[in-house]
Amino acid sequence: MSKNIDDLSEIELSRQKEPSEEAELTGWQGAIGKFFQFRRYHTNFRTEILAGLTTFMTMAYILVVNPLILSDAIFISQPKDLFTELVVATAISAAIGTLVMALYANYPFAMAPGMGLNAFFAYSVVITLKIDWRLALTAVLGEGLIFIVLTLTSVRRQIVNAIPLVMKSATSVGIGLFIAYIGLSGDPKVGGAGIIVANQATKTGLGNLKEPATLMAIFGIFIAAAFLARRVKGALLWAILATALLGWILGVTPWPEGIAQIPTYPKDLIGQAIGGITQLNANNFLDFLAVLLVFLFVDVFDTVGTLAGVGLRAGYVNEKGEMDRVDEALLADAVGTTAGAIMGTSTVTTFAESAAGVEVGGRTGFTALIVSLLLIVSMIFIPIFKAIPPYATTPALVITGVLMMSAITSIRWADPAESIPAFLTIFLIPLTYSIATGLAAGFITYPIVKSFQGKAQEVSIATWILAAVFVARFVFMSTRFG
Repeated sequence: MSKNIDDLSEIELSRQKEPSEEAELTGWQGAIGKFFQFRRYHTNFRTEILAGLTTFMTMAYILVVNPLILSDAIFISQPKDLFTELVVATAISAAIGTLVMALYANYPFAMAPGMGLNAFFAYSVVITLKIDWRLALTAVLGEGLIFIVLTLTSVRRQIVNAIPLVMKSATSVGIGLFIAYIGLSGDPKVGGAGIIVANQATKTGLGNLKEPATLMAIFGIFIAAAFLARRVKGALLWAILATALLGWILGVTPWPEGIAQIPTYPKDLIGQAIGGITQLNANNFLDFLAVLLVFLFVDVFDTVGTLAGVGLRAGYVNEKGEMDRVDEALLADAVGTTAGAIMGTSTVTTFAESAAGVEVGGRTGFTALIVSLLLIVSMIFIPIFKAIPPYATTPALVITGVLMMSAITSIRWADPAESIPAFLTIFLIPLTYSIATGLAAGFITYPIVKSFQGKAQEVSIATWILAAVFVARFVFMSTRFG
């Protein structure tokens, strides 16, 4: 989407003033710059590396949180006995998907096992439905293979391009609020910000500002704001590191227990998704099919929403509302999910936290390549990354949310056919903790309001079909999973 320069953030302005390095570099550096098209995207090594570091730091929590969630359901004799193997499986599956995104799609998007889907896998599928975790991994594998087929037939690209431009803008804003909400609402008992907490009377409320973790998160936001105001390069990354270091010094959270450790080979996880098919029988077939379809649907539209929203912010969406290389990006997602299932983890999807790297200036696959390399290296330095408290990432997530709000100006709020679907999308993405649900609300509402205006002919057939799919999804979910 072409942008007016007045709509660009301060970070984007400063980035565009920097000359591209591609023309100046020779040898292997010049080859890398040419491969990732640094000149075309007005970027350079320094910016891309900072963007990769920032994205990694905002998503590094998944290396610990995903194993914590999955190890309640994936174990041999007792919960948590495969935790260290799950750490390695998480890192490798995320690295594979992100590497494909980097080299094949040339987008700065990182991938990892999705939050929400991992909880659904552990608590709804394995614990509640009592589906063996190996068979549950088979469902994830089946989903990934179906994704590959849908991508190769361009079905998923057509879905992305069928999203009206107003919905892309609304999704971008909704994702910004979503990741800011994640940063603000972490549980202070485990190092989260605790600025937003659950409240029995008002649903949510202001947390206890006397909590050390909460104070650190607030202080970190001011650090990030100061760095951003002064146009410090890598402001979000430095804010994360400064907040974590201060928390260690003040004793709010403990220092790392070590520097490095030898990764645990996931021998009990690799290949279980393939062997899990032996657990399928007449009694659990319908539940298995339902689970596979839920994984399929949520992953498709979480990824589509993230690509549309963050892609718009990065300037990848043209004046027609279309993105280049969508098939490549979606195939990276499909490969990541398939590889993740084989490694022994739940659905791998494009991470919304990629927006943090985009805001720093990441525009090419080299950003994703840096993230992929850091994911591999992180398996050795898990003690350090594990010691970085969640409140340290709050500044980056909140500021990213602020910057992504700029897309709201492109929505025509005087037109009910745009304002109502846009509002529902923006509102529901953070409050339902699901990009897919917010996108569904907007998609269902958009053609209906257009019809009320007597403009049904302006709605594409693809949009009507997707709206019907979303309605069917809600009916299916309510009848199958309550």
